[in-house]
Amino acid sequence: MTAPLHEPTAEAAPSAAEEAAIANAGDKAVQGRSLGRIAWERLKRDKLALTGGIVVLVLILVAVFAPMIASLIGQDPDTFHETLIDPLFGTPKGSLGGISGDHLLGVEPVNGRDIFARILYGSRISLLVGFLSAIVAVVLGTVLGILAGFFGGWVDSVISRVMDGLLAFPQLLFIIALVSVMPNEMLGLSGSSVRVFVMILVIGFFGWPYIGRVVRGQTLSMREREYVEAARSLGAGRFYILFKELLPNLVAPIIVYTTMMIPTNILTEAALSFLGVGVKPPTSSWGQMLSTAIDYYDSDPMYMVVPGVAIFITVLAFNLFGDGVRDALDPKASR
Repeated sequence: MTAPLHEPTAEAAPSAAEEAAIANAGDKAVQGRSLGRIAWERLKRDKLALTGGIVVLVLILVAVFAPMIASLIGQDPDTFHETLIDPLFGTPKGSLGGISGDHLLGVEPVNGRDIFARILYGSRISLLVGFLSAIVAVVLGTVLGILAGFFGGWVDSVISRVMDGLLAFPQLLFIIALVSVMPNEMLGLSGSSVRVFVMILVIGFFGWPYIGRVVRGQTLSMREREYVEAARSLGAGRFYILFKELLPNLVAPIIVYTTMMIPTNILTEAALSFLGVGVKPPTSSWGQMLSTAIDYYDSDPMYMVVPGVAIFITVLAFNLFGDGVRDALDPKASR
């Protein structure tokens, strides 16, 4: 007799835990990541950029809550402390410019105003001008740059020549001449507010060609892409293609150049205040403090060091953060 054939054994059914693990593995395999998430993961690995971003965030909070911080330390930026000044030399009593428990960064020569309080209030002017003028430049540069790149022809020629003219124009001299003839009251503003408003507009107006040229170049390369041709074939209008197809793909370079533009604008504001055409006293400004400190750099060097370090840290933090954002959004670009 022949031996009976063995029936094939059935495979063991997977358990519930194994089924859940397989399902989770399948979900992870097909799970996609947005460009923003990918950029954030790259940015988190850049420790210098994160440090710069944290410093920028702290500076913004300091500028917003400057009155509260000044009240907590019990100092006012416009209060004189003549008793802390040497009547013979006009310099602060004590070492390091009068640094003490009450005056953390010392006091100003001659009048004895608290330097820490004035640094706090000066950050508001610098960041306000830096951010708002960058917004003006980004709006103008994005709109005009995308129009020049998309339409081409005479539109591109006119906008490009305007950009070339503005890039060659002496911006600093124009601002000095303009601010010197501005009235003390304008559009409901008065005093230093008028000068801040003018600086924001003029710095932003002369800054838009830089980002405009970048947007124009990117638009020229993208207007012939497949998705643009597909939108045209489906009957999409020009402005739909501009603001629905092209503009979302320009967000990355716009963000990068915005972060690079802000520290440049801060330096421009400090230079204007240093030259005496920025905000008017007693409004505090880092550039104005540096200008006043020139007369006391040998007898009270701390008065020059403190605002200089404040400008240095601010600009360095923005540059580090801007470099990190650029690398995160465009990792193929070389430094």
